[in-house]
Amino acid sequence: MVTTNRTTGLPPSAQEGGEGDLSLLGRAARTGQARLGIALLTMVGLVVVFGHFFAPHAPDAIAGRPLEGPGSRFPLGTDVLGRDVLSRLLHGGLSLSWMAVLAAGLGVFLGTLVGLTAAYRGGAVDTLLMRAMDVLLSFPEIIFVLVFVAMLGRSTLLTAVLVGVAFAPGVSRVMRGAALPVIGSEYVLWAKANGLPARHILVREVLPGVTSPLMVEAGMRLVWAVAAIASLSYLGFGIAPPAADWGLMVGENQDGLAVAPLPVLAPIALILMMALGGNLIAESVARTVGRTEGRR
Repeated sequence: MVTTNRTTGLPPSAQEGGEGDLSLLGRAARTGQARLGIALLTMVGLVVVFGHFFAPHAPDAIAGRPLEGPGSRFPLGTDVLGRDVLSRLLHGGLSLSWMAVLAAGLGVFLGTLVGLTAAYRGGAVDTLLMRAMDVLLSFPEIIFVLVFVAMLGRSTLLTAVLVGVAFAPGVSRVMRGAALPVIGSEYVLWAKANGLPARHILVREVLPGVTSPLMVEAGMRLVWAVAAIASLSYLGFGIAPPAADWGLMVGENQDGLAVAPLPVLAPIALILMMALGGNLIAESVARTVGRTEGRR
């Protein structure tokens, strides 16, 4: 017999799952690895949010001679067109950041929706949804985005949405696997037996039980979104010039790398800091999840 809580009418395990996951995430955040990741993301975040207030020049202004070395006037030198590298660097992270967050969030949302629905419904619905995800997984993510950008035209919003859609199949398979044991638990069976709507069961009963893998996926997809969007800008299919963007800066200045390396190395350093910070946090959560499950 399954006991229920008098206040909520739910079995105790239905509530303890979400609280346990939150406690687990708190333990992960206290590790040295996660703290380093948080520190890196905080530094990049400060540059992204407040950097443009301190830029000495407009990001697209021709301020000096092309490929000038660092000096008092230009601390990081100038790029191939004579624009101040520091100013473009301080302006260039905003687009990459919101596009990466949107892409990761959309990918995790769509993947979780498909994965939980497939696990809950089972049968033909599960087979149909997972086979559709397998078809999308057969296309490399960058190729998938490039095909649609080439057909529909370049747009920052379109690029972010396409990257998110490309991430959804991988997320769906992970979330389906994580949801299957939860759907077979007593409190979910109790909710089904009492005729609760499927949407209520998925949101209130199943989702809290998969918080940990969901957070790991979110962290990983954010890292991959940063890399994917920066790569698209580098290839000329992301943010259009003359806008300031870190990935675009690498592509624009690569021909002058031997003469002036800072216009290339400076944006690469910030992209790496963003990606490394997110990866450290995601890996810390994954390790904490693994240790917790190993003790059970």
